[in-house]
Amino acid sequence: MPDNQEHSSPHQHQEHQQGQEHHASPSAQQHPSPSRHETSPLPQQHPSPAQKSDAKGNANGQRGPGIPLKDRLWAFYAGKYKPLFIVPLLLMLLSLGIIGAGYASTGSFIVKDVSLKGGATITVPLDKEIDTPAIEHAIRAAMPGHDILVRGYGIPGQQQGVIISADIDINSKEQLDALLTAISSSLGSPFKEGSYGIEFFGSSLGASFFRESLIAMLVAFALMALVVFVYFRTFIPSVAIILAAVGDMLAALAFLNLFHIPIGTAGIAAFLMLIGYSVDTDILLTIRVLKRKEGTVDERIASSIKTGVTQTAIAILAMGIGFAMAQSDIIRQIMLILIVGLTADLVFTWIQNVGLLRYYLERKGRT
Repeated sequence: MPDNQEHSSPHQHQEHQQGQEHHASPSAQQHPSPSRHETSPLPQQHPSPAQKSDAKGNANGQRGPGIPLKDRLWAFYAGKYKPLFIVPLLLMLLSLGIIGAGYASTGSFIVKDVSLKGGATITVPLDKEIDTPAIEHAIRAAMPGHDILVRGYGIPGQQQGVIISADIDINSKEQLDALLTAISSSLGSPFKEGSYGIEFFGSSLGASFFRESLIAMLVAFALMALVVFVYFRTFIPSVAIILAAVGDMLAALAFLNLFHIPIGTAGIAAFLMLIGYSVDTDILLTIRVLKRKEGTVDERIASSIKTGVTQTAIAILAMGIGFAMAQSDIIRQIMLILIVGLTADLVFTWIQNVGLLRYYLERKGRT
């Protein structure tokens, strides 16, 4: 019967397919052909320190426990650089507010000493220790309306005398006699003619010197800015360096105003030194991040922080020792201004400047 030979039953056809599947080659079963939609693996990329920290945190299902504190701090520092801008911004606004309040109350943005606004400085040698704050309070009480500053001098561990500065009219014999009487009374013993030294500063001379010092500082700052712009030839990195230097100077000036610390000729020189110190670390950072090509941006920033912070910390430590050991008020004034300025530089360089450089590289697509 031909019909029975040509057409097999559905049951036989199913058994035939199962037999073909059973006799398929083992290699075909063990190594299936790749899907048409599969793609070749991408080249391996090296994550930044912040990405490594995020990956660790995501693997554990949390960001905190199990991650070293150093990695968590770096992840926050690198990933939150825009919110961190509030720190240098608040510091600069606070400094401007303090300086502005001082200008509104005194008519000057700094507290000038006798060498800048005129007056007299009297040096009295002594053979005993005295309480300089008590002497200053007694002279102020005897001469209201005048700025009085009393400071000791000598060698470490031994006071050899006091220096009294007062903003009196050097052409007024009455004010000079009143000052000498107040000094003698506060010391508890009258001193004779020739037992003290006196130096006069004219108000016009002090004002002229202060004006010339400001001009010198502005010229130095302008030349520094010109060198920065010529070397880097880019707007944002150059402005970041200049802003950091401005922030350092404003912070130091606000500190002096807040605690009513008078500035003399030595203080002007200290601010000139501060410009150099602050620009040093900013140029170090900018050169490593923009000019070097080795490693990632995060690695270059981390290398700059290690070098720059170490350099600034050593400078602050050395100046702190100098401030504590020096007996000269001129040296102490210079050391104090540099300590405050360099401390502020840690904020303006490693938060503000780093953030601006990150923003600049993001815009350029080089992160």
